[in-house]
Amino acid sequence: MPRIKIAPSILSADLSKINDEIKEVEKHADLIHVDIMDGIFVPPTTVDSDFVKTIRTKVPLDVHLMVHEPSDSYIRGFIDAGAYSITVHEEACKNPAKQLEFIKRNGVRSAISIKPGTALDKIKKYLKMVDMVLIMTVEPGWAGQKFIEPTMPKARELRMMRPGLDIEVDGGINPYTARISFEAGANVFVAGTSVFGKKDRPAAIKEILNALK
Repeated sequence: MPRIKIAPSILSADLSKINDEIKEVEKHADLIHVDIMDGIFVPPTTVDSDFVKTIRTKVPLDVHLMVHEPSDSYIRGFIDAGAYSITVHEEACKNPAKQLEFIKRNGVRSAISIKPGTALDKIKKYLKMVDMVLIMTVEPGWAGQKFIEPTMPKARELRMMRPGLDIEVDGGINPYTARISFEAGANVFVAGTSVFGKKDRPAAIKEILNALK
């Protein structure tokens, strides 16, 4: 299995002082998870590529596009903003191969995500094109939801199929659910409320890591 990575999600951070918020976690984080919502694929809207350009950190930016049919120019905005990886949703794209090819062609790590109710079979044909699969463990759109444990068989099957693949989980991740996810095969853990919702953010990350030992 690839190494464990912790990805604090700025969806639960104070965006008005985002760089101060990130400074509190960056020494302990492997990625900074950036949720982008367009109000179409999911009802809420969040930040855009111009906002991402204002982020100042050496921690790689893990950009998660909860966006309906993102165009090349839209994706390009996040590439130019410094994205290390970009995730698109199977459910949001008519042919995700188009977006994945564009991402990879521009030297950025590509990933595909599926919602809790989407079968793994839907993305098997894209697995050779991606560096990571994001399994949503809540319905996309809002922070603070309860972890959906019946998503875990997808992680197990995926780990058996692609032993070296990064498998990310996002939604309701805390020390307890991170352990459940890890045992199912996940190695990248998006933590929003369980990190930025705490006063001592480094201690919150360490608590998750300790649960994975």
